[in-house]
Amino acid sequence: MKEIDRECKRLADIQAELFESSVKKLEMSSEVFVRRYMNSKIVKEMDDCSFLDDSKTIDDIFTELDEQYGKTNYGSIKYSRDAMYWVGYLYRCFSYTYEISSKQVYKVLPLKEVISLYVPYHTLDISHAIERILEEKKISFNADDNLRRGFEILKRIRERKRRNSSNIL
Repeated sequence: MKEIDRECKRLADIQAELFESSVKKLEMSSEVFVRRYMNSKIVKEMDDCSFLDDSKTIDDIFTELDEQYGKTNYGSIKYSRDAMYWVGYLYRCFSYTYEISSKQVYKVLPLKEVISLYVPYHTLDISHAIERILEEKKISFNADDNLRRGFEILKRIRERKRRNSSNIL
């Protein structure tokens, strides 16, 4: 796991501002925007940090998203600007520190779920918020934890098979 360094903070600030601006500047719902963005070509530039070598503005990013997906005004539910800022920051820090794609982050933490955690977690340090969310969901990116969990699953499967075969006799 990587530390939240200067590069991560710069990317997280940009993404957080983008998410916050989407509430006011776009006609689509917050859900539609985040789904499009987290699966877009532009987010791949954020993931590989090449975005920092570019000079795109937030409006440029919105234009690129419209070019990729087409303009829309679908959906009406927009989350608060503060909550969207926090979500954008959290998603970027999660992707950066755990070195997984934004697409994977979005699958693990869908927007509705993250938004519901804004009130209890937004005052925490972002790395602590991510850790608590992962703990709550019983998700680990630690190889030792994954091996241990896999071993426990295999033990339960083996025990179940043993019980089922003894019930047959």
